[in-house]
Amino acid sequence: MQNLEPILIFITVAEMGSFTRAADSLGIQKGRASTAVRKLEEDVGVRLLHRTTRSVQLTEDGRAFHARARDLLAEVDDLHSMFAGDRVALRGRLRVDLPTEVARTTIVPALPDFMAAHPELELEVSSTDRQVDLVQEGFDCVLRLGPIGDETLIARPLGLLRMVNAASPPYLARYGVPRSLDDLRHQEHRTIHFSTMLGARPYGWEYPDGDSYATLQLPGALHVNSAQTYEAAASPALA
Repeated sequence: MQNLEPILIFITVAEMGSFTRAADSLGIQKGRASTAVRKLEEDVGVRLLHRTTRSVQLTEDGRAFHARARDLLAEVDDLHSMFAGDRVALRGRLRVDLPTEVARTTIVPALPDFMAAHPELELEVSSTDRQVDLVQEGFDCVLRLGPIGDETLIARPLGLLRMVNAASPPYLARYGVPRSLDDLRHQEHRTIHFSTMLGARPYGWEYPDGDSYATLQLPGALHVNSAQTYEAAASPALA
């Protein structure tokens, strides 16, 4: 099997945006990282990285190569662990981004047992509800709910969560309880708008539609981009 170390070094440099940080993360000299990436570029015949005194960024060819390279290393990892089962020890640094509420209620409470089972693993956990750039921000993986917004990403389904639309009792007393989509369309119902980026089109009122979900746009004067703010905003003073 061809030596995959140059590919690993390239991926680390690309995702950290720095030869120095990548070398520190991999425990190698910066010169070795630079030489490995330069040799890799010679082998594939294209420039993979734009280098400046302040930053390192992927070229267009580099982005395509990076996506395929991540797939390759993932397949190699799967191959190596095919028969290992519980004998595989997780080690190194893992940088992840999680939705804020999922991190608070589900992931963080489970971390003590997980980290006790993998003492050689170092975790960097970011909690946001916005769309992140895995390459530019240096994340190894992210967890998100809902449909995939970027088809270039490699995604694996992990499970299902039940979705509900909620309203406070004072709101329902004031506006009535909607029994159908027509009630929402024709009565004076309002919603708190949520989108991961302020200024983007809000998600709207989500409801089951066959095997998927559809949305109904409703009026509303408040837009938020955080799960905690979204929940807190559902009060009669703001709804």
